[in-house]
Amino acid sequence: QVQLVESGGGLVQAGGSLRLSCAASGDTICISKMGWYRQAPGKERELVATITSGDRIYYADSVKGRFTISRDNAKNTGYRQMNNLKPEATAVFYCRANGDSGGPEFDSWGQGTQVTVSA
Repeated sequence: QVQLVESGGGLVQAGGSLRLSCAASGDTICISKMGWYRQAPGKERELVATITSGDRIYYADSVKGRFTISRDNAKNTGYRQMNNLKPEATAVFYCRANGDSGGPEFDSWGQGTQVTVSA
């Protein structure tokens, strides 16, 4: 089973930056698509961006311009760079990846990482 491990969250002051990472562990992993989700306090989890193995990127209209995503296929790792953070960005961020690992397909979620932006 492919596992996704997220890192990079934490507490940051408004105007600060964070880079979240989502690393997939396992042998012979081929990630077709990686998605980033956000769950703000009291709200449902929502998809905000995806990136494919060919680096085609989709951003939800509600978040365009607020962050950028990228991936390093050699490291099986995705990144989410967030700059000029505002308190309303406080949320738990999740990554999700699907693809195959030398045969079996997988669809895995990261454990989530908390981002808190203080005023």
